[in-house]
Amino acid sequence: MRKFSRFFVFFVFTGLFAAYAPMTRADMQQGYGDTSSTQGSTQSFGNSYGSKVSNKALNAFANLTTSTLEIPKNIINTTNKSNIIYGAVGGLFKGVIHMIGRIGVGVTDLITIPLPTKPIAQPAYIWNDFDVDTTYGPVFRLDSSQEEEPPVVQEPVAESVVAPVVVAPKPQPIDNSKQYKQETNHKLDEMFKKEMKK
Repeated sequence: MRKFSRFFVFFVFTGLFAAYAPMTRADMQQGYGDTSSTQGSTQSFGNSYGSKVSNKALNAFANLTTSTLEIPKNIINTTNKSNIIYGAVGGLFKGVIHMIGRIGVGVTDLITIPLPTKPIAQPAYIWNDFDVDTTYGPVFRLDSSQEEEPPVVQEPVAESVVAPVVVAPKPQPIDNSKQYKQETNHKLDEMFKKEMKK
C-alpha cells in the first residue's frame, strides 16, 4: 500500500508538470505566420504569461521541497531574538507551523498553476531574507503587471546637426523678509504695550 501511495504522488506531480510545462513556454515562442525576425530584438519575457506561470510552478515546487527548512530557520531567528531555551522550544513550534503553511502554499500554487497569481508567502523562497519571519499575504491575487515594452533605441545624431541647448536663467526671488519682519515687530510691540498697560 505504501508503494502505491508513493507512486500515486509521483504520478500526480509528473502529470501536472507534463500538462502545464508547454503552457509556460507558450508566449516565449515565435507565433505561427509571424514573419518578423527576432534578430537584433531585445524583447524581455519577464512579465509574459509563460514566465509568470513558470515562476509560480518553480515557487510551488520550492515551497514543497524546502518547507522543512522553516524549522531551523525559526529556531535560529527565535534564539537570536531571545534566549536559547525559548529559541529551541518556541522556534520549533513556530517552525512546524510555518512548515505546514509553506506546504499549503505550495499545494495551492501547484493546483492553480494556470492562474498567474502573486506569491502568497513572503519571502517567496525560504533562502531569501533568512532572518525575516515568514508572512502570508492575500490568496489568489492575480499578477497584473504588464509585459514591458522593449526600450526604444535612438540612432546617434551627428554633432554638427545638434543645436546647443539654451537654458533661461531662473529669476531671483524678491526678498521682502526685512519689510515683513519690521511690520511684525511693530505689531508685536503694540500688542505688548497694550497688555502691559492693563
